[in-house]
Amino acid sequence: MKNINPLGFFDEHFLLERLTKLKDPLVKLETHIDWALFQPVLEIAFSKPANKSKMGRPPFDRTMMFKILILQSLYSLSDDQMEYQITDRLSFKRFLGLKSSDKVPDAKTIWHFRETLIREGLIEALFARFNQALDDQCIFANTGQIVDASFVEVPRQRNSRDENQQIKQGQTPEAWKANPNKLHQKDRDARWAKKNKMNFYGYKNHIKVDKGTKLISDYTVTDASVHDSQELETLLDQTDAGQPLYADAAYIGQEASIEQCGMTNNVHEKANKHHKLTETQKASNQEKTRHRARVEHIFGFLTNSMKAMYIRTIGYDRATAKIGLANLTYNMMRCVQLNKKVYNVFLWG
Repeated sequence: MKNINPLGFFDEHFLLERLTKLKDPLVKLETHIDWALFQPVLEIAFSKPANKSKMGRPPFDRTMMFKILILQSLYSLSDDQMEYQITDRLSFKRFLGLKSSDKVPDAKTIWHFRETLIREGLIEALFARFNQALDDQCIFANTGQIVDASFVEVPRQRNSRDENQQIKQGQTPEAWKANPNKLHQKDRDARWAKKNKMNFYGYKNHIKVDKGTKLISDYTVTDASVHDSQELETLLDQTDAGQPLYADAAYIGQEASIEQCGMTNNVHEKANKHHKLTETQKASNQEKTRHRARVEHIFGFLTNSMKAMYIRTIGYDRATAKIGLANLTYNMMRCVQLNKKVYNVFLWG
């Protein structure tokens, strides 16, 4: 059996040069994002006494660990697969600032880091911090907002009708209480929904999108049974005043929320058996569709490129974290497409 010679320094250098010439997407991501802007938020989670320990080996760099979560979202990798891919791939190591001889965080370390952020409620804060940097640099076009929602499915639960009824009432079936291992595998927050004669089980990613840049300006997460329009009031705020709002007919009846924010109502009109749309209304809908359709590009990227519309999590908090990280990762990749460099204005501005 032949011996496998390890890569020398120059061999690795030439391989990295080759990866760059092959347009490694992580090179552009590293170039366009100043990761220092997330440090103040990460400090909140790990500066508490409960998260400090002088025992054991020194903790991994927090910014590097956060970048691992972004890689997970971008490539839809589990914690175990993330550990393997970092160990195996030079492009991942370069993005994370690791040398071939450096120790790679294991799956449990990655899980613990994410769980700490979830426990402290900081995923939303990291998303807001990035968007604040976008706003500080006037990257948002603010020429209109689009709202829409899409299902994010989770593994379907094989529950009885009685069990599902108890879950809807906020109760836990007695048989589950007697079996802690089974209870830990049951998602009591996800819900069923039907759309276009298709059944979905899981959650909904409600997003508000800056029409000019196709950046996600805000989001909220609910279970799948919540109607799209119910989260509109949460998504809109006074900073949207003066802009047109584009949405499909699911948002009809939310005129008060739109007017309260000082926005122009460009929600699609809908016909019914008592009222047909006029030719003028049809033409108006067609013009609104031209703008509203831009949100579908975002869901297309999340679905096809990131595989982010199906997640393997248990419970609302973890699902919200996964969806929030996916939205943040999308915004980062969109900045790369727009060729916008996002830097820490507080340190470098």
